[in-house]
Amino acid sequence: MFQRLPFFLKNKYFYTILAFLVWMLFFDKNNFIYQAKLSSNLKDLNNEKEYYLNEIELNNAATNELITNTTTLEKFAREKYLMKRDNEDIYIIVDEDEN
Repeated sequence: MFQRLPFFLKNKYFYTILAFLVWMLFFDKNNFIYQAKLSSNLKDLNNEKEYYLNEIELNNAATNELITNTTTLEKFAREKYLMKRDNEDIYIIVDEDEN
């Protein structure tokens, strides 16, 4: 009966490699599934990092524009903080359908 088995089933290295693969796939702390999840998480974090670096660059450009250009600073103050000149009136229109 032992002679009818295929040659690779008679080899002790085949069983060693098979046991190693099973151990690495399922039982080890750093198994392949966990490594794939970590790789996916790393890719997501790198994408987030790139997004936030771009946002920082845009905000730095906007800050520089506010510091150097008084017209832009006045527009920003009027829109965000509802500031006005002495001879102006501000009317705020609220859309009541936004519930």
